[in-house]
Amino acid sequence: MRLLFSLLSGLVFGIGLLISGMSNPAKVLGFLDLAGSWDPSLALVMLGAIVVAMPAFWLARRRRTALLGEAMQLPTAHAIDRRLLLGSLAFGAGWGIAGFCPGPALASLLTWRPQAWIFVGAMLAGMLVFEALERRKAARATA
Repeated sequence: MRLLFSLLSGLVFGIGLLISGMSNPAKVLGFLDLAGSWDPSLALVMLGAIVVAMPAFWLARRRRTALLGEAMQLPTAHAIDRRLLLGSLAFGAGWGIAGFCPGPALASLLTWRPQAWIFVGAMLAGMLVFEALERRKAARATA
């Protein structure tokens, strides 16, 4: 049942990204071009997502278990630290350069756009480098 709901959630999310235009790098770059011909339509998509998510998170905080019976796993960190700032800068730079962020890039793989495949490959390489650095850091901390 869990896998079925995960699949359905991913499909709804991916379809929403495709319909909203968030998987179109040109549209995203138009949204990010504040000094040029700014396209505010994605701001409305984001605002709609926030309006839908806020009550869901409000309700989720009051529950101990998810709808399928598993423990709720909501973020607990609130600190703005160096890692968060550097990660945010890297995310924003990648989004601004490529016009993709992870969700829309994965949804765009189905369109066979070379840019999406290159972005996802670079994203996976970055994840592997991050994991290797984290393992190295943990090994030094225990030594």
